[in-house]
Amino acid sequence: MQTRNKVFDDLSQLMTNAMGVAQGAKDEAETAMKGMIDRWLADRDFVTREEFDAVRAMAQKAREENEALKARIEALEKG
Repeated sequence: MQTRNKVFDDLSQLMTNAMGVAQGAKDEAETAMKGMIDRWLADRDFVTREEFDAVRAMAQKAREENEALKARIEALEKG
């Protein structure tokens, strides 16, 4: 009976160790994949959301100024 418990204890310990190794491999694979994706994105010269929003605001302001100048020129040409 004591031998049987020892076998189960050893088997349980082996399974616990195997799960730990599997979890470690999973974590390592996730870290490696994240690193590859980060490098790929960095090589693509994507802009951040903040940079995009800043340029978008500048373009909107330029359009508004253009419209104001266009209206001013038209008023000067009429008068």
